[in-house]
Amino acid sequence: MAAQELIEYVAKSLVDDPDAVTVELHDEPDGRVLELHVAEDDMGKVIGRNGSVAKALRTLLKVMAARDGESISLEIV
Repeated sequence: MAAQELIEYVAKSLVDDPDAVTVELHDEPDGRVLELHVAEDDMGKVIGRNGSVAKALRTLLKVMAARDGESISLEIV
């Protein structure tokens, strides 16, 4: 899935410990959910100031999903 790979690539580019980044895809009744797991020390870099980075990641994901006609949400764990 291209959206999953995109989120993983961007997250690995942002953090200090790219080996700790994993992305899991779960099918839920109301759509798909991508869970982004990062090291605890890198959580601030992925969320960003006032959630700006997380919002940008969700916007990218929403565009990718709309292109494919899907509904995907992002959870940062």
